[in-house]
Amino acid sequence: MMNERKRSGAARLRTSGFLVVALAGIVACSVETQQLTDSRLDSREAATTAVDDPSSTPMDKLPLIDPSAVDRPLAQLLEAPTALGDTTALHYRLPAPIDDQLKDSLVRVVGDADNPQILFNSDALAQIGTIPKSPGPDFFTLFGSLATDDLKRMDADQQKIASGAFGDATQTSIVFQGRTAIGQTSLVSTATSLPVGIPVPVSLCGVHPASSWAAWGQSLFITDPLVVQDPARTWDPCTGAGTQGGVWTFGHFINEMAIGSGTTASNFVLQWLSSWLNSYTVNGDTVPGRSAIFNQVIKPWAVASGATATLNTGTFGQFVTMTGSLNLNIAPFRLLAIVNRIDKGNTTAGAVSPYSGSTSGTPTDAGELRFIFNVVQPNPWGAGTQASCGSKLFTTIFEYGVPRNTCASVVDWAQKWSSLQTLGGFTPAYLAQLQTMTESVVKNGAAPSKGNKNALNQIRTNEIALSPHWELREFALGLDNGTGGTTPVNGLLRTHTVALTPDDAVFNAAGNATVDAFINGPVRASIAPSAVPPSCGPSPMYSMPLTFSSVNFRGANSLNPPGHWNGTTISVTDGQGVCARHHFSLNTCNGCHGEDSGTNGFGGSTSFTHINLASSIPVTLSKFLTGGGPGLVFNVPDSQFGSAVPAWSFADLNRRLQRLFDLAHCTACSSIPVIRGGVLNAMQDIAGVVPIDPGDPSPDFKVGAIRDISVLQKLIDVRASFADGALDQPVDFIRPIDSSPH
Repeated sequence: MMNERKRSGAARLRTSGFLVVALAGIVACSVETQQLTDSRLDSREAATTAVDDPSSTPMDKLPLIDPSAVDRPLAQLLEAPTALGDTTALHYRLPAPIDDQLKDSLVRVVGDADNPQILFNSDALAQIGTIPKSPGPDFFTLFGSLATDDLKRMDADQQKIASGAFGDATQTSIVFQGRTAIGQTSLVSTATSLPVGIPVPVSLCGVHPASSWAAWGQSLFITDPLVVQDPARTWDPCTGAGTQGGVWTFGHFINEMAIGSGTTASNFVLQWLSSWLNSYTVNGDTVPGRSAIFNQVIKPWAVASGATATLNTGTFGQFVTMTGSLNLNIAPFRLLAIVNRIDKGNTTAGAVSPYSGSTSGTPTDAGELRFIFNVVQPNPWGAGTQASCGSKLFTTIFEYGVPRNTCASVVDWAQKWSSLQTLGGFTPAYLAQLQTMTESVVKNGAAPSKGNKNALNQIRTNEIALSPHWELREFALGLDNGTGGTTPVNGLLRTHTVALTPDDAVFNAAGNATVDAFINGPVRASIAPSAVPPSCGPSPMYSMPLTFSSVNFRGANSLNPPGHWNGTTISVTDGQGVCARHHFSLNTCNGCHGEDSGTNGFGGSTSFTHINLASSIPVTLSKFLTGGGPGLVFNVPDSQFGSAVPAWSFADLNRRLQRLFDLAHCTACSSIPVIRGGVLNAMQDIAGVVPIDPGDPSPDFKVGAIRDISVLQKLIDVRASFADGALDQPVDFIRPIDSSPH
């Protein structure tokens, strides 16, 4: 089997250059109904500080960053509306252009080709009198209209956070570039009003709830038994406790997903499981069959359902016949976590936008809602104990796209998640609110334009129960569209390429010319030329096409090992190259579930999965997620260069918590004119060039800088000829994008 020629062996661990733990957060809760949970959380926090851990260090040891250097939007009320009725100048400190010839351009174009946004150098606008005052020479201005009532709401919300309504509050923020923590800074309060002519900061909190196990466990990564074993909403195939068909069960999700598929829910899931029986090929990558799925999952489930399953061999390979149906209510999938990935709120063009380098300029969505299940083989079925569960090293994750894509609806979704922290623990009110939220996403019809009208983005599996290596696969209600996404199709779950990961059966992860060309091409193009690891500038934005350099490139599965990807022509002194290689490798399935994230057992972290399947409920989380505990960062050596470059520091749940509260309580909404793509042709006619930072593919325009200040007013005015309504956007919608799929 071509995919079986993966290298084996233990992942390399490097331990030099790390400091000793000196800080851990403290959880302090007082709600009587949550005493059991608090006791467990306190024990977990105590364990964080019980043993010195050289792989984690206190966040307060991170470098200090001047608050004025932290990118955040500014707003300025105009003295008179523009021709399009814009009332507000929105100022952004854009990242340096990748194309060096644009470094002194007075105009920048960001966003999607069909919906470009044109930004103008703020100093130049002040010089011609369009705005009365510029916030600085490195700012660029977009015209829109700010919902000023949002500022009053945000002020009230900030006071609520500061009062301790969401737990201990802090005015210190960790600065992340992509997933890497690079420093700490003091938060600056958002403006409470918008004076005419004066740029003031808007969006991003001036005070955050401090990270704690309780905050993470109530609003980001929910693993508590009071939720994942809630008897009214879950069912445990190992013990039989709970409610069959409950709203957080595997069976409920499959039943909703199968509506509109043209088959029964039982056959829907049988056909999905049967995809493991035979080898299949996607994008030229042949994935070996894993017939062990029959004896380990299909057959015992059929027996428990009162049916007989038979494995047959026919013209097209192995297939299963059944004397009855699989009972979805007793599915051998045990809920381990409900995960809020609002931090993945991206743009509709996202990483596949061919414009703007690493800056977004298209509508924002509300990220993903995920459910993590562990595959089990109970004996007895539904009447045993944890010891008789037959828990397997096999996770299945349902990853739904949250169907909200306006600023107001995204803010509302974020507020619902953050408010879970104010409901006195895992109370009946908490459980009821969480159920309402999850049902709004998973119910059939939540996403009318997607396959089977279901909001599923993909199902991902990660296992070593069926194969000699950890293997990740991906499935979707649609087809690969060739640019990193999925074209919706009704029907069964279909095999899909894995996100941002090359075919590891064809391309040697230890060094390959095609992989190296991709790192030094599209990935390097989205990294700041001045990058110095671990401070690499904005998170790289790139897509991984099905083909690259005229060969099939993206893989249909991912095995581990290999645990990372090398760049063959990148030297340790090439800061931009080191950053590009690290981000590329971390974004692959191999690196995210291996050496680049330290999820290979490094520093006592988990191995291959970001939850420890060998732990009891609540499951232990990887140190990539926790940093080692509240107040800590997890320092992972570079997987190619080791201690020759600084370690990469992770504390992803801290990053996600900051983003959640920025969205929920510190995001102002704005009305931004929709400008049709034809404006770029008009710009070229007026200026002779279009100042766009090309991504992949290259744009169909002559790229160049606009330096003539007299052209600015013409370009401001020409927008009116191409206006087509308005978008409801968060003020910070022009921001660096995290292209990571994980």
